[in-house]
Amino acid sequence: MTHDEGKTTIAPEVLLTIARLTTSGIPGVSRLSPVPSAKMQRLIKRGHAVEGVTIEIQDNLVYTDLFVVLKHDVNARDVSRNIQHEVARAISEMVGMQVGRVNVHIENIDYPQEAEA
Repeated sequence: MTHDEGKTTIAPEVLLTIARLTTSGIPGVSRLSPVPSAKMQRLIKRGHAVEGVTIEIQDNLVYTDLFVVLKHDVNARDVSRNIQHEVARAISEMVGMQVGRVNVHIENIDYPQEAEA
């Protein structure tokens, strides 16, 4: 007697949540930034997006764009590389999908408010 194991389907929202939460937890990330409207228009037909994250799946590869605001006292290159590594690792480990690319878009830097005179 054979057992058909069936099929597992991962909703795109799961990938968006993994990418969003992983990015938010990276030291140096202040917050996620809204996805620019031009990128949103392109994604309406074939991608998925939430605040600060877009996901496209092509040929079983996950392509992610992350729009972030960094803290003022960090090295942007180091933080970006850490985001890329951690998001790719999280998607791969949690859902077993291969990651094609993780693009990090630094949209702004958060500086502390200057003291009023």
